[in-house]
Amino acid sequence: GKKSLRQKVVDELKHYYDGFHLLWIDTKVAARMVWRLLHGQVLTRRERRRLLRTCADLFRLVPFLVFVIVPFMEFLLPVFLKLFPEMLPSTFETESKKEEKQKKKLNAKLELAKFLRETIAEMAKRNKADSG
Repeated sequence: GKKSLRQKVVDELKHYYDGFHLLWIDTKVAARMVWRLLHGQVLTRRERRRLLRTCADLFRLVPFLVFVIVPFMEFLLPVFLKLFPEMLPSTFETESKKEEKQKKKLNAKLELAKFLRETIAEMAKRNKADSG
């Protein structure tokens, strides 16, 4: 069914609360990783990627907080997200946005594979013609 305005607002507030909570957890984990790095330990590939993602999220948080703090500026957030889709920290992404991003990546990979396959076929034809 259709949600009431109150339910929509409550859902949005829960979404932002969960996003900030996840970002806080990621920040604590990243701080431990930095501590380990400073003491000479080596991070795994997964830990390094998580640390980089968390640092990027913290840098993205600054412009995002402007929208949260300044009154009535949250109404402009959809416009800025349309112009700058990567502005939102990763912990604030919805499942539909994640799926959409994965579909775009998959389509790009398929196009690249198609291009490479055509290029290899063309090279094979040239080599066959040259040797024949």
